[in-house]
Amino acid sequence: MAREHEFILTLSCPDTKGVVYAVSGLLYQAGCNILDSQQFGDLEGDDATGLFFMRVHFEAPPHLADVPTLERLFAHVRQQYAMDARFHAVARRPRVLLMVSQHGHCLNDLLFRWKSGQLAVEIPAIVSNHPTFAALADSYGIPFHHLPLPAGSPPEAKQAQEAQVMALVEAERIDLVVLARYMQILSPAMCDALRGRAINIHHSFLPSFKGAKPYYQAHARGVKLIGATAHYVTADLDEGPIIEQDVARVDHSLSAEDLAAVGRDVECVVLARAVRWHVEHRVLLNGHKTVVFR
Repeated sequence: MAREHEFILTLSCPDTKGVVYAVSGLLYQAGCNILDSQQFGDLEGDDATGLFFMRVHFEAPPHLADVPTLERLFAHVRQQYAMDARFHAVARRPRVLLMVSQHGHCLNDLLFRWKSGQLAVEIPAIVSNHPTFAALADSYGIPFHHLPLPAGSPPEAKQAQEAQVMALVEAERIDLVVLARYMQILSPAMCDALRGRAINIHHSFLPSFKGAKPYYQAHARGVKLIGATAHYVTADLDEGPIIEQDVARVDHSLSAEDLAAVGRDVECVVLARAVRWHVEHRVLLNGHKTVVFR
């Protein structure tokens, strides 16, 4: 079958007996072919949520091959198990807005992965508070929106700038906003509006070395590991649900600039993984945590 007939179902619900049977049985009875299925129950530990999570990749017969039809088919099971369930068409490429300030390594990496077919998304716009990467955006044929926000701008200016960003999100039907080293703190209102669909890359292995020049802080402490963290954006600065992390081993022979160079590579890889997993519908929110089906 063509990929137009492939779908991904993601769901979470209170953990109880019969969920897998109900989901797989319904898909089987409807003539669907399950290609891949993963599940997880968060039942252990003091911080367990008691929720069950599932991701199912399947082929649907032609007469069911659209999201509204599948939603109707699934309505009873959703209600029976109090599910937060969503269908995603594999053939539809999520629309991603990239935001950047004056460090372009993550932006450049994502654009290359997109252009070379490694990242199955559409990128209708790039937003920046600086004009630095206008030429890079133009080289990829992507509209560049310079929305300045000078240091010391009054709250009204920040509010107006964020309103422009959100208008662009609405106009371009954006599914995911990626802060590819966008060095502005989003307001609580914007964080709430983008809940679960905005990813940030933090240039350290959280929670260490927050704030300015983290690699210089790390160098001053003589660290042996540096890393990066990709997480969903929340109003709690750099404390959103973590999607992916990685580290690189370093030693005393490296300067602060060397650490920053190593760190940039880690940031690119970590952010690219997080974005890919999100657009492949592999990440499910679990309170302050995430479930990632790789």
